[in-house]
This record gives sequence, structure tokens and C-alpha cells, in this order.
Amino acid sequence: MSDLDRREAEQRLWDAIDDTRIGMLGLHEPGQHMQPMTAFCEPETNSIWFFTRRTTDLARDAAGGREAMFCLISKDRKLYACVGGRLQPSHDPERIERHWNPVVASWFSDGKDDPELTLLRLDADDAQIWLNEAGPIRFAWEVARGNLTDHQPDMGERAHVNFQ
Repeated sequence: MSDLDRREAEQRLWDAIDDTRIGMLGLHEPGQHMQPMTAFCEPETNSIWFFTRRTTDLARDAAGGREAMFCLISKDRKLYACVGGRLQPSHDPERIERHWNPVVASWFSDGKDDPELTLLRLDADDAQIWLNEAGPIRFAWEVARGNLTDHQPDMGERAHVNFQ
């Protein structure tokens, strides 16, 4: 696996989040489990936003800001990523307006004024990104070659992006 250019990796990450939207979000603490969430990214601030209800365990446990991870696999299965950062609840009306859509609206019967509506903001510190453009035939070839020779399979590229 070779190292990927940082800028290219970062752009591919934001594009994948914007295109895929669904990933797993969780606090980086023992006993916590990740849960599926819809992501709205803002690359200019290195932040990812999530709509939720203020009474969910994730919103409640993130109060005051907590370390968290957001993991996703792109729709085309060519990008795998884990984004680490600080998660905290927010009720930013500008972000609610910016990211509001019919899917989000279906979860909140009182619309944008629903008293249960809150946002979670993940301020990204860093990300680990893996890219595999090869597809299943190349994957099978690399595994077979690795088993028949001393050659380690080439499964793509990776990058570590530090947003600090």
C-alpha cells in the first residue's frame, strides 16, 4: 500500500462524505457503540454535522464536547475512512437551514422548530483514509499472487490527514 497525497486524500474524503452521506458515528469511549447517522460536511471548517433528537443517548453523552469517530465506506466501495474529532451538540439555526431537506424533515413532526431537534457537530482533528481502485478481479489477483510468491498484495493507497 502506497501513501496518497494529503490534499488529494482530503478532497476525496469530503467528496465521499458528501456523496455517501451515511456512516457510523460514535463516542471514543468504552461501552459506547457506533450508530448510523446521515452526515453533512463542511470542508471549509473541517466539520461534519448530523441531525438528531436532543434526547438521544449520543446527543446527551456528547454534551460538553467529547472525542468521537465517524467511519464510512463510499458507495462505490473505493474509499474507506475513519474521521476522529470532537463531537458536541449545537442548535445552530444557520446550519439547520443549510442542511434541512425532506428526508430530515420526516424525522421531525414540527419541522425546523421541533423542540427535540438538535445538531451534532464533529470538528475533525484527523482522518485515516484507504483507497482501493482495483475492484474484485484485481483484489483476487493480488491475493493469489501473494499466496504464490513472497509479494505482499497491493490493496491500494492510504493517507493520514491532520486537520489541525
